[in-house]
Amino acid sequence: MKKLADNLIERKSIALAGWEATKVDDEKRLRRVFTFDDFVSAMAFSVKVGMVAEKADHHPVLLTEWGKVTVSWWSHSLGGLSEKDFEMAAKTSDLYEG
Repeated sequence: MKKLADNLIERKSIALAGWEATKVDDEKRLRRVFTFDDFVSAMAFSVKVGMVAEKADHHPVLLTEWGKVTVSWWSHSLGGLSEKDFEMAAKTSDLYEG
C-alpha cells in the first residue's frame, strides 16, 4: 500500500460522490456525513461500517450522533490516503440507504 499523490486524490475524490478530501493534522482524509431520521438508524449504520472495516482490517473514524454519522477514512500508517481508503469509502456509500 502506498500513499497517493495530491493530483490523483483530487481526481479520485471527484468521482466519489458525497465524499470530500480534507486535511486534518497535516494528513489527507476522505470524509462524508451520512444523515438519518433517528439515533438508532445512525447507530445501526455505524455498526455496519464497523463490520465491513473489521473484515478488511482497515478502520475509519466514526462519529455517531443523533441523525448523522461522520465517516473519515485514511491510512494511518502512511499519514494520508491510499487506494484502500477510496475502496472503503465506496463500500461505505454502498451501505447507505438514505
